[in-house]
Amino acid sequence: LMCPFKLLLVCPLFNQGRTEYDLIFHHGISSHTLYRMKQGKPITTSTLDTLCFVLVCNVSDILSYVPDDVEEKK
Repeated sequence: LMCPFKLLLVCPLFNQGRTEYDLIFHHGISSHTLYRMKQGKPITTSTLDTLCFVLVCNVSDILSYVPDDVEEKK
């Protein structure tokens, strides 16, 4: 089952001069969580909350809904 959301994390990270290292070692987000995010796997709302807090942004700045094709649902 594919997650219908696309993570847009790279832009906010780079726009603020942040790195994955910063998220892992200064904000407690695990490397496994970052790996899951890159693979399009589900993440927790707690992780989204932390990302929004760290990046001072809204969920819509880092997450985008991508609906399935209508044919796939049949």
